[in-house]
Amino acid sequence: MGIKITGIGSYIPSAVEKNEDFNNHLFLNSDGSTINYDNPVIIEKFKAITGIEERRYAKDHLTSSDLGFFAAEKAITNANIDPETLDYIIVAHNFGDVQKGKTQSDLVPSLASRIKHSLRIKNPRCVAYDILFGCPGWIEGVIQAQAFIKAGMAKKCLVIGTETLSRVVDAYDRDSMIYSDGAGATIIEQDDSDTGILAFETATYTYDEAYFLFFGKSNKQDDTEDTRYIKMHGRKIYNFALTHVPQAMKSCLEKSGEKIENVKKIFIHQANEKMDEAICERFYKLCDYPMPKNVMPMSIHKLGNSSVATVPTIFDLVINGQIKDQEVHKGDLILFASVGAGMNINAIAYRY
Repeated sequence: MGIKITGIGSYIPSAVEKNEDFNNHLFLNSDGSTINYDNPVIIEKFKAITGIEERRYAKDHLTSSDLGFFAAEKAITNANIDPETLDYIIVAHNFGDVQKGKTQSDLVPSLASRIKHSLRIKNPRCVAYDILFGCPGWIEGVIQAQAFIKAGMAKKCLVIGTETLSRVVDAYDRDSMIYSDGAGATIIEQDDSDTGILAFETATYTYDEAYFLFFGKSNKQDDTEDTRYIKMHGRKIYNFALTHVPQAMKSCLEKSGEKIENVKKIFIHQANEKMDEAICERFYKLCDYPMPKNVMPMSIHKLGNSSVATVPTIFDLVINGQIKDQEVHKGDLILFASVGAGMNINAIAYRY
């Protein structure tokens, strides 16, 4: 029995925000003090570390559930299925629907229920629910879909990752340049092939790590609004990721019974180019094997970090020939991996 991705789709917003568009921003340190660099220097340093040149923002009238619906339509079409036959709709996000210019998140009803409504699915046995698992949310949704299918509870699942991080960033924080908006969706089904999900690894670290990503006040200390924004301890996350993600990838590969030399592509959460490269290098070092060239497709340069949407989006782009010099062929062994708020990590070994 194979449990596999039979349809995929992504939604990339049309509004482009380039690095130079931040030249007139007022960036401050977390204590409210002035940064002793001009913005062009700040932005150049930012690009050198993250690899981000531009990012995408959703149009003002759209929300996360809208973006997820657009991606879901594409995945359903790609899989050539009747949406009424879906057993589960699993939607990974972090902040619900946040209207442009508003400070309150809207989580009732769930984004999954909203997307099911937009898809006009009548079947009440199509169960729709959300998961909050940080950036690894889409991968975790795929792991859950596999479990439902293995347990005989489902035959077809729709797993979506959607987010509008541009609505929850602090404009005075340099880290605001990292985040972007987008959505990716996949249909997960069972068939009689030997392809699909081979193994997975997932974990949550909270003893010291729970608040590495958190909601905090603006860097502008005299801001009288009691509004919270996405914040992170970047160095702690970097060190955490380099320690735990390569090990999770290695453990996942070992569970699959496959050899490191057979891995053709690694689809890793598009968080930070330098960090992602270091994670993959550490993974190959753990496996005592040289890291191949072009093994790690990247979209962060143009799309930024859209959290739960990055992995399904980069996979969709590669599958459809939209990333230069990156291809996946029938029978290829690939890895999915992510790290994010929680702190959560996960990985999937997958035969395409």
